[in-house]
Amino acid sequence: MAGPGGRTWRDLLAGRARKRKSTFGSGAELQDAVLRLLDHHQNLNDLLLEVGDSVKGGGQDGVEHQEVSSESFIVSVLQEQASRLGVPAAVLAAKNAVTGIERICHTTGSPSQVPLLNGDQRKRLSCLLQTVKDLLANNVFCRSLFCQEMWKMKDPPVLEAVWHLHRGDIVGLGELLESNPAAPAAVEWLGSSLCGLCQQVESSPGDVELAGCILSDFAIVFLQNGFQQTSELGRKLEFKKVPYICHAVLQRMLTWVLDAVGKEKQEDVSTLQAMRFWLNVFNASVYKSAVHPDSLQQFFRHTLTEVLTYNPLLKVSDAIHMQKEWSFTRTCSLLTTLYRKLFVAFGAKESICQLQQVLETHEVNWQHVLSCVSTLVVCQAEAEQLFKDLLSHLLIKAFENYDMENMITAFLIARQAALEGPAVFMPYSEWFKASFGSSGGHHGSSKKALVFLFEFLSELVPFEAAPYLKVHIMYPPFVPAKHRSILLEYITLAKTRLADLKVAIEDMGLYEDLSSTDESVQPQAQALRDVEKALQIFENTRKIPTSVIEASIFRRPYYTSWFLPALLRPRVLPKTPDVCMAFIDSLKRADKIPSNLYSTYIQACCAMKEKMLQDESKVETGHSKEPIEQLEAELAALRMLIEDQAKYEDVPAQIAVISDRLESVLGHSSDENEAATLNSPIQVDVAAPRLAPCHQSVVDLLLTSFCQNLMAASYFNPPDRQGPCLSLFVKMMCGHKNLLPALLGRLCQLIYHQGPSLNDAHILGLAAFVIHLSESRALIPEVEANFGISQPVPEKFLSVSEYWNSLLVCRTEESFAFCMRFCTAAASYLMCKFPACSHEDLCALLPSSLVKKLQYIVPRLCLEARGILCKEGNTDLIWNSPSCPSLNYKRASLCLWKQARFQELLKEKAFQLSFREWLLLELEVYPEKDILSASERQDFHYWAIYQQYLPAPSASGGCDGDLEKACGVIINTILDSSQRLDLGSCGQSKTSVNPDILCKLQEMVLELRCRRKLLSGCVDAQRHFLFEILQERLKDRKTGSALGEQLWRQQELLLHRRILVGLPASALIMTCQKGKKTVLDCEDFFRFVNSELKNVCSRGYALSYDITAHFFRGLLSASLDCEESAEGVNDVLTACQTKCPILLFSAALWWLRLEPVLCSQWKRLFGTPLAEELERLREWQSSATSFLSSGVVFPPSGPPWMSAAFLHCTVQQQLPRGRERNALKRLGADKEQLLVSLLFFSLMDLISAKIAPKEGVDFQTSLEWSLEILQCLEDRGMSWPLLFHSAEKDSRKYCVLRSAASDRHVQLLPVAFYSLTPCFHHELLTREQTFFYVALDLYIQLLRLFVEGKDLPQPEQMGQSPDSTEHGDPLEVIFTARRFLLGAIPRCPVQSFGNIQPLLASCEELDPELRATLLHFSSPTTSMELDEDLVLF
Repeated sequence: MAGPGGRTWRDLLAGRARKRKSTFGSGAELQDAVLRLLDHHQNLNDLLLEVGDSVKGGGQDGVEHQEVSSESFIVSVLQEQASRLGVPAAVLAAKNAVTGIERICHTTGSPSQVPLLNGDQRKRLSCLLQTVKDLLANNVFCRSLFCQEMWKMKDPPVLEAVWHLHRGDIVGLGELLESNPAAPAAVEWLGSSLCGLCQQVESSPGDVELAGCILSDFAIVFLQNGFQQTSELGRKLEFKKVPYICHAVLQRMLTWVLDAVGKEKQEDVSTLQAMRFWLNVFNASVYKSAVHPDSLQQFFRHTLTEVLTYNPLLKVSDAIHMQKEWSFTRTCSLLTTLYRKLFVAFGAKESICQLQQVLETHEVNWQHVLSCVSTLVVCQAEAEQLFKDLLSHLLIKAFENYDMENMITAFLIARQAALEGPAVFMPYSEWFKASFGSSGGHHGSSKKALVFLFEFLSELVPFEAAPYLKVHIMYPPFVPAKHRSILLEYITLAKTRLADLKVAIEDMGLYEDLSSTDESVQPQAQALRDVEKALQIFENTRKIPTSVIEASIFRRPYYTSWFLPALLRPRVLPKTPDVCMAFIDSLKRADKIPSNLYSTYIQACCAMKEKMLQDESKVETGHSKEPIEQLEAELAALRMLIEDQAKYEDVPAQIAVISDRLESVLGHSSDENEAATLNSPIQVDVAAPRLAPCHQSVVDLLLTSFCQNLMAASYFNPPDRQGPCLSLFVKMMCGHKNLLPALLGRLCQLIYHQGPSLNDAHILGLAAFVIHLSESRALIPEVEANFGISQPVPEKFLSVSEYWNSLLVCRTEESFAFCMRFCTAAASYLMCKFPACSHEDLCALLPSSLVKKLQYIVPRLCLEARGILCKEGNTDLIWNSPSCPSLNYKRASLCLWKQARFQELLKEKAFQLSFREWLLLELEVYPEKDILSASERQDFHYWAIYQQYLPAPSASGGCDGDLEKACGVIINTILDSSQRLDLGSCGQSKTSVNPDILCKLQEMVLELRCRRKLLSGCVDAQRHFLFEILQERLKDRKTGSALGEQLWRQQELLLHRRILVGLPASALIMTCQKGKKTVLDCEDFFRFVNSELKNVCSRGYALSYDITAHFFRGLLSASLDCEESAEGVNDVLTACQTKCPILLFSAALWWLRLEPVLCSQWKRLFGTPLAEELERLREWQSSATSFLSSGVVFPPSGPPWMSAAFLHCTVQQQLPRGRERNALKRLGADKEQLLVSLLFFSLMDLISAKIAPKEGVDFQTSLEWSLEILQCLEDRGMSWPLLFHSAEKDSRKYCVLRSAASDRHVQLLPVAFYSLTPCFHHELLTREQTFFYVALDLYIQLLRLFVEGKDLPQPEQMGQSPDSTEHGDPLEVIFTARRFLLGAIPRCPVQSFGNIQPLLASCEELDPELRATLLHFSSPTTSMELDEDLVLF
């Protein structure tokens, strides 16, 4: 009630108290006066509103006795009024309070049924409720009547007013609902009010907090009453209607939401947002301790059951056909949000148990069930294994009872989970194979079970999509042979269905990814993928893939209609033929491409060459702009979620959305850039990674997002409190197989090529990313890394861990620093991310290559790490150190190194850096760019070898203190390292051995030699460990091709020679005791030269100068250990004549360079005349020179082949052209063996000129010299064919010559033989009975070389002139040989045919016509009829 001027009753009373003293004697008199005044001017409703805001505290004048008690005043007024009306004061108060509420809430002009009040209404209602509270305190208010009167209002009560009554403990919501005479009406009012509340919040954001309080308070009431527990029933018996009403309201609101789920596209955004606001009642945090936990669980279980069984109109056939549309990203966001809130309360295990129970006991809505499955596998990491267990359980029950319902449930769940990608669940094809692909499957127990399975699959056929039918056909269930007809019937039915779908099984790709259920992959797209895969195989093998050959024969329609058009797409052909051009050319030569199709392709390519390609690239760039922007927006949303720890539960759903956007982006890229199959090796060109621009932008976007998310999460929490967000993000990326090549290629660019230039934030981000990639390594196929050129050794696919190892190289100062920072950051992040992880799990997560890199780098760069570790440092520094940019990276690495947990890891065998691995890393270092100085590097090598690895046990990668074992490891590692590609040199093999490591090897070899002198009598001293090591590497080696083996072996032997030359010369020779004498033992070296080393000498009969000089210098040095040095040297050189003549031939070739070296060394060591055998070598050289210059008698005494060797070498080095014949004529008539030996050496040069023209041997000169020698032999009637015939007994006198020749030169003797045909006269046939046999045998050898594909020398290899092609072209040599034989056969005496029988079989195989000629002329009758004047040529 307002006073004059609009002032309130309170203002009037207060003002009067201030202005003057009271005229009343007491408060009672004042009260009586007021009552008399009100008796004439009374409005009880206004009074309740006005007096409620009572005066609090004393008046301004401080006179307490003048205070006015509004409570007692309003009570007095009510009692007086009630007595006059004859009703109780409490009843009157209740009625007037209801009237006041109605006046406040339903003012004129305010919209009806608005759940929230405006500011003025809220203020006035607050005054009224305060008065009501005062009345309640004085027991002058009737609750029950008030509740009844509330329902009698003209309009239903406003929701906010009811909430204020409930919140102020005036009248609880339950009491108010119980008083409603019509429970359905109460449900209708409350449901519509709650809907209105959610909608009003959407239009009035300022009321969100108030609406949230109303919603949470009422939700607590709903759960307390709607889902009562047995223990609570006793104290709530007064409520009979309330449980029903609460339960019904919750059901009505859930129905409101679920109705909108099916009509999401028709609903406006504001309505959906309003419903999303209601879903806050499913936040478990709302209820805290106000609701019994069992009630909360009951409510959530009830809700999940209601959702799964809501409106079950869809049939199983509909689910089979439509389930692809029910994936997580395509499901209504309202439904997925509801599921996720329920799963938070349940957990994955209980959710799946509830799902299983509903499936077993209710008729379900398949759309809701399968979208629930998708949400579970996406948002709950442990759901994958739980679903696998559920599927196994369903299959067991299905086959136990032959129950189709369990069967279809299992198939629908497996397919739905697989739709979310391999990052969260195994592909359907893998599940089907695992379940039915073996005899151990559920269907393998009996024929009945088998029939049941195929009956089920057959019933699915009419509804099946093509991808699932393809899986069933390509990976059929295991069927015993006797029941094969059952499978064939099903396959026929499935193919018929595919035909109805217009998908021919013949159109299936050669390498189709059956794990995908994407029906949009048409034959054209699959053919592009097949072409890509075929090109990969062809590039690796240089052979047409078997699958392509088979398709061209057995799947002709697909091959001609799809594969060839995809392969022969017109393009601008590169100047240098690429893999695609080579593949097409191979198919064309194999008649696998029709001529008209090939011609059309070439014409189209020529036409396309004239067009500009810029517009096409612009179109492609613009085409993917919009999806990229969507992806960026979703990634930004993910970052916002990660920054708010309270929203971590929303991260899995957001990542699923990102995955969907990523699929859209990648779908705009060219199909030919997609990965061909799920498990195909990923090709990465490490030397020069190439990425499509569209893919690189996507990968950069994802990597940037990961790094930003890591930094944002780390700002608020350490890694172990950041949740699984980053793991899920990386796992999602790994699920996109067509992204992996670009991802690994980009990581190669960043780590291998740009690593040293990255800043700390980049390194931290990449290190963490690599850890999470390793965590998801099961999803990443092996990597086929290309390091620049094709390796001669078999290619090996790399695991992800091995791939990181190949990228993290330590060669220069910059790369060392980067590698140390990267590995430290990665290991620290992992150990901080999983601090509670068991030791075994930590070992499984941490890539061993990173730990081994740290074991190599940290002691190398930090002296502190080489000693005994101090006590463990502060654990917190593990993460603080690498994440602090200003901290020195060495200190950070040392901090990690000193951690007890890290040291425990180093004890694991998988993480121990072995001596061999340490050497491989050290051999990669560029000494001139090393981070260590030469002296520092020397100190480090000494510590590592002598203190770390030599004494360490072999179990931990050491050498057990065995010096010989250490030498073996060093030699093998040097050889392996040299055979490996040098990535920093663009794929070229290394050409020099690390001098520091070689120096350490030399020290060890010398120490071993000294020890052997002391142990010369024992068995160990009788074996040369060095040659054992080298020989062992050459044994039992298997490679992919003979050519690859040949190239590897040649390279290996050259490396062996380089190592031998680098060791002390005396190491080649051993000393041993024979009686009381010390003798020199060269047997092991001789065997190694004869079996291996001679095969890498280009001259055929002589080793290279370096190894020759090394041997002779070693011989002189080793002879110091003998009592008679000269005698020891003589014994060895004498043994060389029979056991290793190539060493003496080598001395003859290099004597002019060798003589001063040996004479000088002998003089330094002994100061006596040369040893007898060395002097003899000098005499041979001197005699040859004198013979050629002055015609003195030649040769001196000794083996004729030694004289021949010196004479031949001297002729080649000193004699002018044209004087050879005169020199030959001066030789005596008894020099047959000398001349034949000269012929041998000249033929070796002839072959060398063919296969190694760069050695300086001229082919024409060698040929002329050979012909001169042969002519001299012919003129003197000397026998020479035995030189070529190793099987003849008489040829033993030439076995020394043949034993000195390399295997390659001996193999090519037929070529040399038939180069001499100008000197073959018909007298040879009668004079030399073995000549025809030798000629025929060599011809057969020549043919066999050609047929077996041996690389006969080509004219261009020899650098010959066109005139010499008669003796250069392999075919020309064969034709020459054949013409000679066909002309010689008629002239041969019968005796010449007597010993050719063993050759006829080979002749039949290689040249049947020649064999027929031989048989014809070998009979005596035919021989007598020959014309005596027949000319051979």
